[in-house]
Parts: sequence; structure tokens; C-alpha cells
Amino acid sequence: MIYKDLEEKYGSGVYYKRDLEIVSGKGVYLYDSQGNEYIDCVAGHGVCLFGHSHPKIVQAIKEQSDTLISCPEIFYNDKRAQLLEKIAEITPKGLTKTFLSNSGAEAVEAALKFSRKITGKTDIVSFTFGFHGRTMGALSATWKAEYKKPFLPLIPGFCHTAYNNLEKLQDVITDNTAAIIVEPVQGEGGVKPANMEFIKGIREICDQKGILMIVDEVQTGFGRTGELFAINRYNVSPDILCLGKGIAGGIPMGATVVREDLAKFDKGEHGSTFGGNPLACNASLAAIRALKEEKLVERSKENGEYFLSQLRKNIDESVYKDIRGLGLMIGIEMKQKVGPYLAQLMEKKILALTAGKLVVRYLPPLIIEKEHIDRVVEATGEVIGRS
Repeated sequence: MIYKDLEEKYGSGVYYKRDLEIVSGKGVYLYDSQGNEYIDCVAGHGVCLFGHSHPKIVQAIKEQSDTLISCPEIFYNDKRAQLLEKIAEITPKGLTKTFLSNSGAEAVEAALKFSRKITGKTDIVSFTFGFHGRTMGALSATWKAEYKKPFLPLIPGFCHTAYNNLEKLQDVITDNTAAIIVEPVQGEGGVKPANMEFIKGIREICDQKGILMIVDEVQTGFGRTGELFAINRYNVSPDILCLGKGIAGGIPMGATVVREDLAKFDKGEHGSTFGGNPLACNASLAAIRALKEEKLVERSKENGEYFLSQLRKNIDESVYKDIRGLGLMIGIEMKQKVGPYLAQLMEKKILALTAGKLVVRYLPPLIIEKEHIDRVVEATGEVIGRS
């Protein structure tokens, strides 16, 4: 495995690696250096909403690479302008001003900076088991101690409280609280959806106390949960929305979308060298068109319900604690560590993720069909235990 040897020799060493060399992909499939085919329920940690090498996105990238790849935001640009308009059109009501960056973590960093600028306050409340990224601000909002310990001290002013618990949230709010940042579904935290009353309660608290509500949809956005944005199912509009992962069909991009009445920033207060580049913008425009033309949000809802029902029907109830999810964001909470299960699934040519130590997580492309789901469920039953 020559590629493995090269990465081990020259890579940073910070990643847990599976003993697999992936060299190509098409649709829902990935292929290794030996020519083996895998159904991909990792999807680049949820990035590949449209599968691999989606023709419409590939064409948009090819066309734009022949025209203009990079253009900083000191100049106006046609593709950036079109994308900014489209984001304002599709995001929840009132969100019309967008800062473009290169990743979900950068989108969160911008949201944290903007919240301090807008409110004049410094403190941020986030939630236990939440994940918001690994840059210093985003990491400060993230829960998991092992991600943070090597880099202490982090940014002051952050605290965590229990997810889905409004009473405990009230206990940590102070006069200096600038924002509350929340995931509508905790991904890394175990595929845990927020309760309806919890999200609505956060909105009410923020309105009452002059606090900003930041919704992190880096993993849940663009159809992943069977809604265009997961927050839509709660009939709530945040003050700031963080987007990333699949926003540009696999090309790196992040977006921080802010209410128009709050976006009163001075020139030069924030920026990004690559943010809003025409290549990523055109890929994102193609991705958003594909979502609508191929009814991928609707397919995510339908196939997600099918996936959940088949898992519940075919997996032995005695071996797991819970099977849960929204759309094509699905988790099986087991009674023991799931690492060995992932290795066994890989042997059966199914690639999946963890969500903490006890949850097997499936984040397949939204283009997945029922025949693929059936194969995933069959392999899962063979590995975990059939009913």
C-alpha cells in the first residue's frame, strides 16, 4: 500500500486512519486502490450530499476553472453575487447577509466574532456533546475534552450546559451572554435531535434577553435531515446561521448568514483570502440547483424514513439502545463501543462513521436509493445482529 506508506511518512499524524486507500468515487460508491467497491455512508463526514463526481457539479467546476478560479472580495464577481442572492432566497426568513469562507469551522468562527461585535458582550453558551469545529473559537464552543486538552487555555467566555434542557440553560445565562450556539441535531454528539420546545425556548430566551441565537447547520443543512435546513421543522429563524460541508457539492466552502438588521459591520473587520472564490461559488450554485431539480430534500426524507424503518425491523432489539435520526442522518446507539462494528462493516464493503464511542452513524449521499439502503441494512444486521 504505497499511498499509505507515503501518508504515514509525510502526513502530520493527527488523524485516525483506516487501513484503506480510496482512489476514486462515483455516485454512492467509493473505490480503493485494489479496485474494491464500497457503499459510502461516510460521504466525507457528510460533505458529499450529491455523491461523488456528480455530473452537474463537475460540469460547473470545469466551466468555471476555464473562466476564473480565484477572485478576492476586494472585487465584485458574477458567480459570488448570484450565490449570495440565492442563499438569501433559500435560508430562513430575515437571513440575507452572508460572509463566505472555506469550511464549517470558519463559518462558526465568523458567527462567534460577529456575535461579540453585534452585542458588545463576550460570553457564548454552547451545549454538552456539541461539536462546532477545531479552530480556537469553534473548539472553545465544542464539548469533547480530548479535542481541547492539548491546546488549553482556549478562548475565555465560553460555557456548556445540558442539551434539550431549558431550565439548565437559564441557569448559565448572564448579563454578558452574547449568543447561544446550538445544533438542531447533534452529529458528533450521537445523532441527537433537539426537542421542539427546546429550540423554541432558546428563541424565546434570546428575544427576551437580547441574546443572539446561532444555529450551526454545518452538518444538517442542505437536505441532510429531510428539510432544506433542519431549523425549518421548528418554525424558528435564527439570528445567525452557519453552513458548510455539502454547500458546494464537495468543494470547500463555509457560509455565515446574518439577519440584515444585525449585519452592521465595518470594512476590514473580518475577511478571507479564498472565501467567495468563483470556483466554489459556481459549484455551490450547481449544487443548490441539483437539490431542487432532483428533489433531493424530498428523497432524503423518504429514504431516511425507509432506512430507519428497515433498521428497526431487521436489527435485534436486544443489542442496541436506540435507532434514531432525521432524513439521511441516522445513528444506532449500541451497548458497547462501536469501533469493531465499523471494521466489520468495511469488510462487507460498507463505510460508516462513529458519533461518539457508542453510536454507529450513517451519512450517505442524498442520491442513495433503496437498493443501496437494503444492502447497508443487510450488512449491518450481519455485523450487529439480526432480529
